[in-house]
Amino acid sequence: MRLLDGFSPARWWGMVLKEFLQLRRDRLTFAMIIAIPLAQLTLFGFAINTDPKQMPMAIISADESDITRTLVAALKCTGYFNIIGRLPDEEAGRRALAQGKVLFVLTIPADFTRSLLRNEHPSLLLEADATDPTATGMALASVTGVARSVTVKDLTGPLAYLAEREPPFRILVHRLYNPEGINQYNIVPGIMGVILTMMMVLMTGLAVTRERERGTMENLLAMPVRPLEVMTGKIVPYIAIGLIQATIIFLAARLIFHVPFAGSIVTMYLVTLLFVGANLTVGITISSLVQNQLQAMQLTMFYFLPNMLLSGFMFPFHGMPGWAQFVGNLLPLTYFNRLIRGIFLKGNSLSLLWPDIWPLMLFTLAMMTIAVKFYRKTLD
Repeated sequence: MRLLDGFSPARWWGMVLKEFLQLRRDRLTFAMIIAIPLAQLTLFGFAINTDPKQMPMAIISADESDITRTLVAALKCTGYFNIIGRLPDEEAGRRALAQGKVLFVLTIPADFTRSLLRNEHPSLLLEADATDPTATGMALASVTGVARSVTVKDLTGPLAYLAEREPPFRILVHRLYNPEGINQYNIVPGIMGVILTMMMVLMTGLAVTRERERGTMENLLAMPVRPLEVMTGKIVPYIAIGLIQATIIFLAARLIFHVPFAGSIVTMYLVTLLFVGANLTVGITISSLVQNQLQAMQLTMFYFLPNMLLSGFMFPFHGMPGWAQFVGNLLPLTYFNRLIRGIFLKGNSLSLLWPDIWPLMLFTLAMMTIAVKFYRKTLD
C-alpha cells in the first residue's frame, strides 16, 4: 500500500515517545485525565438523587394537642420532611418560602382539634414551593397517608367513631409559584445561568493565554498598566456579551416557552450583571494560572461540571447529601439559580434576594484577588 511506503517504525516510535513526554511535562492535562472521571463517578454515584428526602419544612400552629403532635410526627416519619422550626404567622411563612429557606409550610388552624373531635372534617393547609416540581412531587404524594397514620394512633377507644369517616381531616395542598408543575418553568430560567457560566468562563479563560500564544503578551507587559487594570479591562467587553446572551434567553423564555415573569426587569439585569461578573473573574483567574489555551479549556470544563450537577439546575439541591450541598454552596450558579427563579416565578424583590446576592459579591471579590495575585508580569 502506498500509505505505508517509506513508513519507519523507528520514527513512529519516536513520535509516540515524544507525545508521552509532552503529557508527562503537562501536569495539568495528566491531572485532568484522572480528576474528571473520578469527579463524575463521585457526583453521579453519591451526590445525585432524584427523590430528595429531609426537605426543610416550617410549622405555623395555633393548636397544640396530642393529635397535632402526632400529625407532625407522621410527617417526619415519611422521610420527606425535616421540621426546622416554627413560624409566627402566614406572612412569615410566605417570606420563608419566597427566600427558599423552606420548601413547605404547614398551617394548623386554632380550632383544628376541636373541629376534629366534633366530627366536622377540618382542614390543614400545606403550602409548597413548587418551582421545582421534581423536588416536591414525591413529598406531596406522601401526604395522602398521613391522615390514616393519625387515625390509627390517636382516634381509638371513645374516639373510634371518628375513624369511621375516611379521612377524618383533609390536608389541602397549595403548590405555589408553579401550580401546574410545568418543568420548563424551572429549567428554562436555569439555562440562563448554565449558558452564562460556560461562555463567560471559557471566553475569559482564553483571554491571557491567547495573548501568550499569539506573541502579543510582550507588548502588554511593556505597557505601564497594573495587573488589576489588565484584568478588569479584559472583563468589561465580555460583560456586554453576557448581557446580550441573557436578553436572548429571556426573550426565548417569554415568547417561546411562555415562562411567567413575576419580577422586575431591572432586578433581573442587576442580578445577571453580578453573576456575569462572578464568572468572568473565574475565567480571568484560570487564564492567570495556566500556560496555554488547552489547559484553560480543561480547567473550564472541570469547573463547569460541578456547577451543572450540584447547583440545583439538573437535580434537586435538597436531594443531595450534606457534603455535596456544601460544595454546591461554594458555586455561583447555585445562588443564581435561586435568584433567577425567584425573580421569574416568585417576583422577589432585592430585599428577599439579598441572602443569595452577597455570596456572589464575596465570590467575585475572592476570585479577582486570586487573579491579580497570580498574574505574571513576565513570560516565564
